Amino acid sequence: MSKTILKAENISKQYRLGLVGTGSLMHDVNRWWHRIRGKEDPYLKVGAVNDRSAKATEEYVWALKDINFEVQEGEVLGIIGKNGAGKSTLLKLLSRVTSPTTGTIKSRGRIASLLEVGTGFHPELTGRENIYLNGAILGMTKAEIDAKVDEIIEFSGCEMYIDTPTKRYSSGMTVRLGFAVAAHLEPDILVVDEVLAVGDAEFQKKAIGKMQDISSGEGRTVLFVSHNMVSVQSLCTRAIVLVNGKVDFEGSTANAIQEYLKEATTDGYSSKLFLDKSNTVKNKGVELLSAQITNGEPDKADDPIRIDTKILMQCEILVNDYNRKINIGFQFLDDSGNILFTSHTRNAARDHLNSKGNGKLLFKGIVPEKLFNEGEFYVNIFVVEDSSDVLIKLTDRMKFTVIPMAKKFGERMGKSVGVFKTDFEWMVQIP
Repeated sequence: MSKTILKAENISKQYRLGLVGTGSLMHDVNRWWHRIRGKEDPYLKVGAVNDRSAKATEEYVWALKDINFEVQEGEVLGIIGKNGAGKSTLLKLLSRVTSPTTGTIKSRGRIASLLEVGTGFHPELTGRENIYLNGAILGMTKAEIDAKVDEIIEFSGCEMYIDTPTKRYSSGMTVRLGFAVAAHLEPDILVVDEVLAVGDAEFQKKAIGKMQDISSGEGRTVLFVSHNMVSVQSLCTRAIVLVNGKVDFEGSTANAIQEYLKEATTDGYSSKLFLDKSNTVKNKGVELLSAQITNGEPDKADDPIRIDTKILMQCEILVNDYNRKINIGFQFLDDSGNILFTSHTRNAARDHLNSKGNGKLLFKGIVPEKLFNEGEFYVNIFVVEDSSDVLIKLTDRMKFTVIPMAKKFGERMGKSVGVFKTDFEWMVQIP
């Protein structure tokens, strides 16, 4: 039976805008006067919402407000949200780097944190010396560090520079060594912020594998912040979504990612995009006029796209010369932002375009039925000349939804796994 290893109860964090420190002497005296009379801090009643894009209208801001959640032993909790949503502040509170303005945090066991590049490292000390320094900060004895030091150095991949001062390390090397120390000194809770993004692809893969071993193999707990939804999906057992310093969603990783992507994108998304003079996109004599993803049945173009219907891709451009080799590309992505495939018009028949002139061109293509599974999919549009010169690139503007096909009574309900739902031809024979 799993046990709660970390619990956050009504935690909030307030900061004063525009100043270094907690505020003015007058505010400190006012707080002290309320405290000795047993009254609430008067400045907890004020404070703007943590929306970094909004104009500041008050002196105080709630970086986090009324956060509640529990983490079980061996769980990998993903914390996702836009920049400025409060993720790093939350991890600093959980790591005891700073204290909450209100609320309580209860935890069991040792917490190791990797919050920023080089956290806890002294630049004048060598990599080896910093391993011992960091280990001591985490509460390890010298004998415990001695038993792990060779394994830490090997995992970091920095053996050549291990006796060199870390001030000469690159940011990637510093992250490698810092993660190696935090992961190998057997913390009960490992807290990892976005710093892994600094590492190269090989190290990120190794680090993700190590965190999986820590959680599933050793039964330890990991709190993981990342904007890489693929890493979150593959590593985390559960996730929470922060929006403007508040928990907007808590649940399964897949559902949390969907909620994050909905929040992270302005819903100017549409399956039909018509551009006018106010938002036109043009370059080198080519102008994109419209793009659409619709039901492939002409008389039902406005109907929902079902798994068992074709999908019509349409794109209209204005070109200054019909003889130019202009091509269109539709790039399809899943709801985690992974590129699935690209369909382009390089092999489209152009015999009827040999006449000189200029004007509109309408590109049409068909995606066969029973390709996409149900769910939301995103589309990027490319306008290319001579197969290599990208004239126009339109991203973060289009999406479409595929819904289940009709099912007979008694057939299995619910969504199958994966982004594709292909229906290949099979046969059964007696050999």
